Amino acid sequence: MNATRLSPRTEAMIVGGGPAGAALAIQLARQGRAVELIEQSAAAHHKVCGEFLSREAVAYLEGLGVDLTGLGAERVHGVRLAARKMIAACELPFPALSLSRRVLDEALLALAPRAGATVLRGRRVERLQRGESGWSALVAGGETRCAPTVFLATGKHDLAGHRRPAGKQNDLVAFKIYFRLAPAQQSALRGWVELFLFPGGYAGLQLAEGGQANLCLLVKRSALQPGGNAWPALLDRMCSFSAPLAMRLDGAQPLWPKPLAIASLPYGMLLADAEPGLWRLGDQAAVIPSFSGDGLSIALHSAHLAAQVYAHGGASAEFARRLHTQLRASVRLATALSRLMIAAPALAQALREWPGMMGHLASRTRVPRHALPAEAIRIHQAGAASW
Repeated sequence: MNATRLSPRTEAMIVGGGPAGAALAIQLARQGRAVELIEQSAAAHHKVCGEFLSREAVAYLEGLGVDLTGLGAERVHGVRLAARKMIAACELPFPALSLSRRVLDEALLALAPRAGATVLRGRRVERLQRGESGWSALVAGGETRCAPTVFLATGKHDLAGHRRPAGKQNDLVAFKIYFRLAPAQQSALRGWVELFLFPGGYAGLQLAEGGQANLCLLVKRSALQPGGNAWPALLDRMCSFSAPLAMRLDGAQPLWPKPLAIASLPYGMLLADAEPGLWRLGDQAAVIPSFSGDGLSIALHSAHLAAQVYAHGGASAEFARRLHTQLRASVRLATALSRLMIAAPALAQALREWPGMMGHLASRTRVPRHALPAEAIRIHQAGAASW
């Protein structure tokens, strides 16, 4: 028998408890709003993500009260690029951190109920329906949750009936796995994000808390066929092509039996409009390719902007248009850069001639400074000065 649950005070329901959803729940609750967050995972888990935190992401997280240093985040100061051999290296134009999504997401979800939000864990929303009085969410098991407004923050996964449109780069498969590097290689990597170009894709390697190394990569579907889509064959091909990657992984121990993988993502997608009463956050609003853009700061920025527009009585369409205007240039450039990294020879030649281009591109693929709130800019400047 179906059961419907509707608190008389419930104003907004958030579907998804990743960085965007949890950050929004915290901010709405601190505004005094009655907000309910529904997260399908019952416990901490890993997600496919590069896990790079730019200074903008750090500013938003510190503003929410997340103690990134206390969580063990690794500092990142520079980026290196390699193909068959190391090509270029440069200091980032901003200080950054690296922290696993498993740790970060749980820290944010722990803050949400302290702020006053209701958080429901282990509940999977199967369907959203809009009626005359608002939205109803059908939860696995037959329960229905209702609210006048819904914020959709399910990350890279679409909800049935609310699929995102195609992106500009739809033929990529994403993988992620952690390694324990040999001591000398861990020391050489510390403080750096290393990008490795190989035929049909590119990978990023960086340390996260506890010294574990996150290898995250994007590969064209067509590049997987020669190895029968098998992970060992793909990793062997990558290392055979890239001597620097082979060196980093020499003596490394994989921490998982196989990588996480996800496909059919609409990279380069950026929504410009929205259904009435349905607000899309994070990857549901904009999907920027890993290691060529700043996905986590976009997720956190979308939550801040949504809370701001909602607090002033704005509509979901206004939020979508404003977010689109703010991110259009960054998403377009990051998608073009992702395509260029897959066409490794062209990028390699350009960066041999101008290594500083990497820092320039990193600055141009972030949330633009003019879109940041004054408090985030203040934290940004204070952090940059102290680092």
